Amino acid sequence: MNDNANSVQPKGTRRRELDAFDRKLLGELVVDATKSYVELGRRVNLSPAAVHERVKRLRRDGVIKATVAQLNPTAIGKSLLAFVHVDTTGHGGKERLRELAAFPEVEEVHTVAGDSCLLLKVRTRDSEGLEALLNVLYAIPGVTATRSYVVLSSHVERPVQAGVTMDWPFSVD
Repeated sequence: MNDNANSVQPKGTRRRELDAFDRKLLGELVVDATKSYVELGRRVNLSPAAVHERVKRLRRDGVIKATVAQLNPTAIGKSLLAFVHVDTTGHGGKERLRELAAFPEVEEVHTVAGDSCLLLKVRTRDSEGLEALLNVLYAIPGVTATRSYVVLSSHVERPVQAGVTMDWPFSVD
């Protein structure tokens, strides 16, 4: 067996630790990925060329997975946000449920620990849209129950953050 096999990293894994400049740069890109290298350099105190090289490396290493537009759900007619807990029998239902990614209403599908098997984040135009999606869920063999939680208002909704959180536990005084 090849002794170097342990050094092979799957695509999308980091090759080195993120430093403070990387974290600052990622924090700026999360807020607005359309900023120029000149503007990013000004904000993180690096030259535009250094910023460009870091962004290239962060993409290559899989730290930056994609550059996307964040859409206003109300503006595109998907104002109802809900989280749906799904119970299934065995694992067969889970495989079929992963196919729900084909539905544009399904934003996220997570296998979870706890009293549910899967957690879905969905956005629909209204309650009738949610009901239609639930009917699709119940048509999947192995689905035994769902529990839907409709969001009334969102206070924090953001992509993954590059910043480091303070050590836990902490006290709020």
